[in-house]
Amino acid sequence: MLYFRVVPGLRRVWLQPTLFQATKGRGHKLYSSMAEASPSYEDIQKLSDFILTKTKHRPKIAVICGSGLGGLADIVEDQNAIDYSEIPNFPRSTVPGHKGRMVFGLLAGKTVVCMQGRFHPYEGYPLWKVALPVRVFKLMGIETLFVTNAAGALNSSFNVGDIMLMKDHISMPGLAGDNPLKGHNEDRWENFLGSGPRFPAVSDAYNSELRQMARDIGKELGFESFMQEGVYVQVGGPSYETIAECKLLRMLGGDAVGMSTVPEVIAARHCGIRVFGMSLVTNMVVMDYDAKGTVNHEEVLETGRRRAQDMQKLVSKMIGQL
Repeated sequence: MLYFRVVPGLRRVWLQPTLFQATKGRGHKLYSSMAEASPSYEDIQKLSDFILTKTKHRPKIAVICGSGLGGLADIVEDQNAIDYSEIPNFPRSTVPGHKGRMVFGLLAGKTVVCMQGRFHPYEGYPLWKVALPVRVFKLMGIETLFVTNAAGALNSSFNVGDIMLMKDHISMPGLAGDNPLKGHNEDRWENFLGSGPRFPAVSDAYNSELRQMARDIGKELGFESFMQEGVYVQVGGPSYETIAECKLLRMLGGDAVGMSTVPEVIAARHCGIRVFGMSLVTNMVVMDYDAKGTVNHEEVLETGRRRAQDMQKLVSKMIGQL
């Protein structure tokens, strides 16, 4: 049997059949969830306008802080903080290490907004909702986006605590047919090509000038011994990768693996925001069937705490030079 549901209050709804199952003798019914319709351009404009009423700041730079890396927002001066729960129809962070708020203020003399907590597909969010804050940022006037994340090292030459500048990515959900741009294309998301293209190129997703700036500043700060550059692989999560999967991802050219970031980057490039990405290597992935240890989220957060100040120095100096 097919079951359809219309979500009220939305401009359009993607109806799709959902599973109905009756278990004989128990009267048991199972309904799978229906894909929620993505918001219109006007809906996102309303979100942006609402958020701007809560702060006097008008930033051009946004930072999305990954697991254990939200401390950057704590050093922002002249702060206005807005909990995600205060924003109508905005997602919520459910992951430890993600406070779930936007922090507006001054960092290195520049007006910024920092997200302490992002959204992930494994929390149950569709990719368009994972990338929703980036759309909101665009309509707030953001021109440059910094994305940070915690990641496991696929490259055996990396070490725990290394900082990897992202030069490219591999989207496993994207290769499997899921993408934050899936569905209706909105031409009003203007970018470097004019209107938001139906088929945007992302071969230059990570800005080369910003990467060079990071290398130069990293050298000044004495970070060369733990600064790397590589390819980030996004997987779905929330389970960590199997040994066979890690071996495959390394064969594909991945240097580090995580569960975030890529949907945000794709949406940012679609609407003309330039991107700098950076991963903190919080663990070495398990590549050996005889290995005794396993990956855990507490290890990720602890490494984030130990390296947080170095990442804060790097990002702060970069922002100061923009």
